[in-house]
Amino acid sequence: MVLVTRQAPDFTAAAVLGNGEIVEKFNFKQHTNGKPTVLFFWPMDFTFVCPSELIAFDKRYEEFQKRGVEVVGVSFDSEFVHNAWRNTPVDQGGIGPVKYAMVADIKREIQKAYGIEHPDEGVALRGSFLIDANAWYATRWLTTCRWP
Repeated sequence: MVLVTRQAPDFTAAAVLGNGEIVEKFNFKQHTNGKPTVLFFWPMDFTFVCPSELIAFDKRYEEFQKRGVEVVGVSFDSEFVHNAWRNTPVDQGGIGPVKYAMVADIKREIQKAYGIEHPDEGVALRGSFLIDANAWYATRWLTTCRWP
């Protein structure tokens, strides 16, 4: 599906912010505030492949910020599971205190709106979207490996 001519869906959901604060009404467009954004999805927390992706985004977070780019991650786990994962040390299967927002897509509405839901498993595929400053899709990347 061609997305580059389409507006990226806005959403409001619970999230854990980069400072560790849990919020019940994280709004994507308000949070990104007209900045280009990398919006990425992963299937679920506490899996063996996903931490490497989330940690990689965190390690490069300052570089994204220097370029005026926001980073937001989404999976169907709750904000409380996200918080537990970010509070678990990397050497114990966690991701540590990542600096970007982790959105809870419990009802799977966001992954459906972005067309990234696995057709058989009901979880998000691993993938990233680059959304421009006007909230239009610029590009997307999807991985083809099996989850989790």
